[in-house]
Amino acid sequence: MVIFKFSKYGDSMGTRLLGAKIRADLRPLLDGEERVALDFSGIDTVTNSFADECIAKLLLEMPLDELKSKTTFTGLTPMTERSILTALKRRHMQLVNELPR
Repeated sequence: MVIFKFSKYGDSMGTRLLGAKIRADLRPLLDGEERVALDFSGIDTVTNSFADECIAKLLLEMPLDELKSKTTFTGLTPMTERSILTALKRRHMQLVNELPR
C-alpha cells in the first residue's frame, strides 16, 4: 500500500487551488497497481471546497466503486471525515442526476 500524506502540504486543507494541486499529485498514484492510503493525520481543517476539488472531483475521472477499491482513508477527525463525505455525496448525486434517462 502506498501512503499519501496530506500533511506534507500543511495542516489546513482549505482552498480549491490547493485541492487541485494535490489531486494532480495524487492522480498518478491512483493509476498504479497498489492501493493508496489517503493519510489525513495532522490535518486540522478540510473545507468542503477543498474536499470537492481534491477528492470528489476524482469521480469525474473514475466511478465511485473504482475510487473505493483504489483508496482508503486514515487519520480522519470527525470533522474532516464529514467534509469529505459531504463532498463525495454531493458530487456523486450530481453525476447520477446527469445520467441520461
